[in-house]
Amino acid sequence: FGAKGDGNTDDTKAFKQAWQDACSSNTPVNFVVQQNKNYLLKNIHFLGPCKSFISMQIFGTLEASDNMSDYNNDRRHWILFENVENLVVGGGGTINGNGNIWWQNSCKINKNLPCKDTPTALTFYNCNKLKVKNLKIKNAQQIHVSFETCTNVEASNLMINSPENSPNTDGIHVANTHNIQISSATIGTGDDCISITSGSQKVHATDITCGPGHGISIGSLGSGNSEAHASDINVYGAKFYGTTNGLRIKTWQGGSGSASNIKFQHIDMEGVENPIIIDQNYCDQNDPCKDQQLKVKNVVYQNIKGTSATKV
Repeated sequence: FGAKGDGNTDDTKAFKQAWQDACSSNTPVNFVVQQNKNYLLKNIHFLGPCKSFISMQIFGTLEASDNMSDYNNDRRHWILFENVENLVVGGGGTINGNGNIWWQNSCKINKNLPCKDTPTALTFYNCNKLKVKNLKIKNAQQIHVSFETCTNVEASNLMINSPENSPNTDGIHVANTHNIQISSATIGTGDDCISITSGSQKVHATDITCGPGHGISIGSLGSGNSEAHASDINVYGAKFYGTTNGLRIKTWQGGSGSASNIKFQHIDMEGVENPIIIDQNYCDQNDPCKDQQLKVKNVVYQNIKGTSATKV
């Protein structure tokens, strides 16, 4: 399809054409990203529905353009998979968000700059029967990988990293997603290692290594006086190293709904500032927030051990 893979040539058009052909095939397709190649991409949307099963095997590197004007048509996504069923993305290669220019222009780094949308490196939206495995995802512009309005997801053997001071670089973000299994992930970022937000149900995370970062968070829930629900969440077998938080539930004042049926089991922590924190007074704005109406219930903490970096 004409992709160069030299790290300098824009290969976006070739990837779009390859996806169109794969998506229209009546038989299963292996979409191969070659080893020892570095493919430079502007933002790209891999849209479904597709006619058959697709396995995208990333053996080489996908690297984001660092020209911010390349994202003027969509500043919220770099790589987006939307409305795709029976999709596998794996291969052991690297997805590099090349986020440094975005961090420098973040209002969280430079308070004099306006706050603007920043791309998530890898987004799966409205996908069903999805497997994401054996990938390195690094230096995201903002969130590294986001599962939004998806069902029946397996995410495994992921290595996610960006600098500790990189703003809003959540490792794995889960929103309005049902039945997702996250396993064997090593995450070190400038924000939450895993964030689980409203509408998410049956979220299971096992064998997670987190640090640096802000820990594993449920929420924030109920921002803008909204109704939010998150339930049936199980974190089993996680290790935290030097994170600002360990296990966190955060809800906004003024919101309604619930965070329920949550289990944190067999957790090890080393030098964590806030090992366990439930914040029902989360109010990340200058204007006063309203009273709390969002319920937190049926939460279990079991076999959690380690050290804190702060005094009680």
